[in-house]
Amino acid sequence: MAGRIEDYALIGDMQTAALVCRDGTVDWLCLPRFDSHAIFAGLLGTEEHGFWRLGPAHASDAQPPRAARRTYRGDSLILESEWDTPRGTVRVTDFMPPRDGAPQLIRIVEGVSGRVPMRSTLRMRFSYGRVVPWVHKHEGRTVAVAGPDSVWFDTDCETYGKSLTTYADFTVAPGDRIAFTISWEPSHKQPPALPEPEQSLQATEDFWREWVEHCTYHGPYREAVIRSLITLKALTYAPTGGIVAAPTTSLPEDIGGVRNWDYRYTWLRDAAITLSSLLRTGYREEARAWREWLLRAVAGDPENLQIMYGIAGERELGEAELDWLPGYENSGPVRVGNGAAHQLQLDVYGEVTEALHLGHMTGLARNDYASLLQLKLIRYLEQHWDEPDEGIWEVRGPRRHFVHSKVMAWVAVDRTIKLIESGDADGPLERWRELRDDIHRDVCEKGYDKERNTFTQSYGSKELDASLLLIPQMGFLPPDDKRVIGTIEAIQRELSTTDGFILRYPTSGGDEGVDGLPGDEGAFLACSFWMADDLAMIGRVDEARKLFEKLLSLRNDLGLLAEEWDPRLKRQVGNFPQAFSHVPLIDTALRLTASGAYGG
Repeated sequence: MAGRIEDYALIGDMQTAALVCRDGTVDWLCLPRFDSHAIFAGLLGTEEHGFWRLGPAHASDAQPPRAARRTYRGDSLILESEWDTPRGTVRVTDFMPPRDGAPQLIRIVEGVSGRVPMRSTLRMRFSYGRVVPWVHKHEGRTVAVAGPDSVWFDTDCETYGKSLTTYADFTVAPGDRIAFTISWEPSHKQPPALPEPEQSLQATEDFWREWVEHCTYHGPYREAVIRSLITLKALTYAPTGGIVAAPTTSLPEDIGGVRNWDYRYTWLRDAAITLSSLLRTGYREEARAWREWLLRAVAGDPENLQIMYGIAGERELGEAELDWLPGYENSGPVRVGNGAAHQLQLDVYGEVTEALHLGHMTGLARNDYASLLQLKLIRYLEQHWDEPDEGIWEVRGPRRHFVHSKVMAWVAVDRTIKLIESGDADGPLERWRELRDDIHRDVCEKGYDKERNTFTQSYGSKELDASLLLIPQMGFLPPDDKRVIGTIEAIQRELSTTDGFILRYPTSGGDEGVDGLPGDEGAFLACSFWMADDLAMIGRVDEARKLFEKLLSLRNDLGLLAEEWDPRLKRQVGNFPQAFSHVPLIDTALRLTASGAYGG
């Protein structure tokens, strides 16, 4: 069985990523891209669906020993795991070098003390565990081939095959360094170049050190901010600038339930807020690359704007179920693709416009087409802002007039008015000022419950929604407005878990609720960070700091966060690691640092 979600470490090369468990097992890896078929899908099934374990030899492979210690090497994505055994101590270094040729996953075993028997167990299964490849020797190298894919396994150790699995048994002593590498190549091409593990390790370390040096944040939460920034960089697809929401699919929001989605795509919302965090911490190149990705993906067609695209801008992300995989801890179905791609989510227009606005305000080089796109988005919103939609949470129930969607439509118009006022674009200024006022008035009249002094999830609803916490952060109303304070306090009362974390909205247990799905979910971590932000904005800074530091304590030992926290099981749930959790962590750290609201 796969480990707990928080037992995993992330390594990656900014084109794909692998998850490495605390016991030295790689249970998830898609090649050659984030959204490619997995060659190790044990995370969503069993060992029969593919894995690669490297660690001390043990009598029972069913219960391999867990590393006593693990850490990232400095500010990098190089994982170091150490095992203490009766015979000595051994270290395994796992990494994926930024790509210069074939994608590679490199594992270097190093003897620390004593003489430690080790075993590598490599079971490759292509197409998400469904296809057993043909494994054979080619000029002294081991290669697995199936259809369009080939994976090459290189090591100086002697290997042998047994039960459709490739093994290597060896012993390491102090000073020994033994490398193992897998490389992917299209099966019709020549073999990839022989790996150079030590050179690749140095190049990977140099890359991350140089990248981190650009960070402009030096406050008290620097360790958490840097780790989150590295994670966001790892989720960026380098060739195009697209940013995936997470490198995994179908890690459940509700253990044993059906809330399992594929997050290996670029949500405009997630990418836009990621961009804002990168810009505010000194990373303009990533912002420029994402803007270029956006312009290519939208292709001047805002009337058909999708909420998400493939990492190269693909539009067709058809959803399917992989019925041969039982799912993480039997949480089925396992889904690939995402049927929400064609939903109407009007808030996306606001997030994209806000990102373009922030790029403009922080000195990103002007792009006339980006300004033209922004004007086209508003012309579309002018005709459609008052329609119901599926909203920020991608409900699969009926469309509603979600308050957050209307607020973000207001944001889109407001930021575009500011662009025109700056002289960098031309548009019907007075007409759009009236539109901005109309949207604002509509929200305040129809989305606000006077009796309870709170905004509501949708027009005419009594339900609350954590996305309402963004009202003051987006400048829709000032933080000291009584309606804002009332909304914050209502969400604290009605959407707070016993741990003090925030749910997205009420779910209905066994019945289908507003989101059209049965079951419950955990506390959505982004919403809890938003609450900390709001508390700081209304002057409750000590309370904000305590909530923020409580959220930091939920990170795993490597500083990583999934999408949600299950308050009943006291564990992380949802796809992992999740950009939508790490972005607000950065934002809240910046806000608390600016306010001086942090411990000694």
